Amino acid sequence: MQPLKNEVPSADNVLFVFYDFETTQDTKISETAKLYVPILVCLQQFCTACEMQDDYEQDCERCGKRQHSFFEDPVGDLLSYLCEPRRWCKVFAIAHNAKAFDAQFILNRAILLKWTPELILNGLKIV
Repeated sequence: MQPLKNEVPSADNVLFVFYDFETTQDTKISETAKLYVPILVCLQQFCTACEMQDDYEQDCERCGKRQHSFFEDPVGDLLSYLCEPRRWCKVFAIAHNAKAFDAQFILNRAILLKWTPELILNGLKIV
């Protein structure tokens, strides 16, 4: 076993994807409750080659288009995008409010697809 190194790990092979779902509450599930339905997901991404570029409209030569919006099947399209084969990197997907809201849509779809996600919980919240 090697001792721990006191240095920051390299992010050279990481694609950071930041996403946010927009939802509606038009679907009633009972007299007093409505269902949140995702209608849009927007994401921005960067890698070490483009992380210092402020202009997200400019494509990166390494990770490609840096902004995406999915609205036909927001959850499915986001998962398909995140699971695309990328030889050069690992993908880290980060949501503003994942522990209390955004992750529930991903978790629900993962269960429907019979995936077995490994969750880290803090009480009832996903960490």
